[in-house]
Amino acid sequence: MKRKDFIRNSSGILLGSVFAPSLMANVKKSTTINLGVIGTGARGQGIIKLLNTLSGINVIAACDTLPFRLEEGFDLIKSHKNSKHYQDYRKLLDNKNIDGVIISTPLNTHDKIAIDALDAQKHIYCEKTMAKGASATASVVNKCKTSNKIFQTGHQFHSSRLYSQLVHMLEEGKVGKITSIEGQWNRNGNWRRTVPDPSFERQINWRMYREYSYGLLAELSSHQIDFANWILKDTPQKAIGLGGINYWNDGRETYDNTKVVYEYPEGVKATYTCLTSNAKDDYKIMIMGDKGTLTVFQDNAWFYPEGVYKSEYGEVDGVSGATTNWIQGKGTPLNIKHLDPTKQALIDFKDSIINNKNPLSGVTTGAKTAYAVEMGIKAMDTGEMVHWDNTNYVI
Repeated sequence: MKRKDFIRNSSGILLGSVFAPSLMANVKKSTTINLGVIGTGARGQGIIKLLNTLSGINVIAACDTLPFRLEEGFDLIKSHKNSKHYQDYRKLLDNKNIDGVIISTPLNTHDKIAIDALDAQKHIYCEKTMAKGASATASVVNKCKTSNKIFQTGHQFHSSRLYSQLVHMLEEGKVGKITSIEGQWNRNGNWRRTVPDPSFERQINWRMYREYSYGLLAELSSHQIDFANWILKDTPQKAIGLGGINYWNDGRETYDNTKVVYEYPEGVKATYTCLTSNAKDDYKIMIMGDKGTLTVFQDNAWFYPEGVYKSEYGEVDGVSGATTNWIQGKGTPLNIKHLDPTKQALIDFKDSIINNKNPLSGVTTGAKTAYAVEMGIKAMDTGEMVHWDNTNYVI
């Protein structure tokens, strides 16, 4: 996609009023869609519970390779007529009554399941990060180019009406010229889930193991990277970073702390930090410009206008000179009504299918974030600067 097209698509659908034309053709007009959920762990079950509250959606199938997870997921849908459960996702895809699927499985399985689902003529809501690695991401992108089905990436903040309004404010010059973005998603805990049997360790705590996941950067920071790409209407060109397993020495393979800095074409630096040993301020993004700062949380935001420097002269020595005080502009909350971001994203997925419209968070935005995650992982692993790869990063 050309940069000007990306800009038009990103801003055109900003407030949910204008959508780029979809590639879909001859879509069945219906006000109800039937979905299957592939992966019924904690996230998959949470999504099912939200879907069950939405009109026009029936969850009629559940799939998981772990029997007890499958039972938990099926318990949430078995009241639906003709609901079914599967341990093999390919059997679920053979179900002709299913219009679309939710993919909430470990990251390393996303690309294979997504490609098979498109071959089976299913619409897709694929949890973030879209795919693990450049090759897997490019495979999904290329497959979508040959499909007429909806593909939505589960970066739910991209669907949040709070975040879309903030993007609009930034486009209107709320903070002036953006010069820096600083994001964090911190917690104080080992990030582990309870394992009923040691044999299930890697399957349940897959986020801890490189075979399945890229860890914190992919599972948490990717949301904020997606937001930065949206704000700046571009992709990072360089990445440097440091990560380590320095606190939880428990056999995990993915980092328990990460800090990655991306540079965008006009020199804007975006920094992302994830800790598992200190939860101060939890989730936060600061978009800093020459006129002010937007501080964004998961469900609210504040604006701080730039202040002024005021010099005060008194008894000072010849080295320090005049003292300088910074007078900060008073922050004000931005009262923007919005739904839970995941709920809004699922509503958008349904609407995209029924109304034949491209989703707010599609394969293109999802791929750009996945490539940026790959850059950050390589930077942390090697300790070297990593550059955007125009050859292998297929959009």
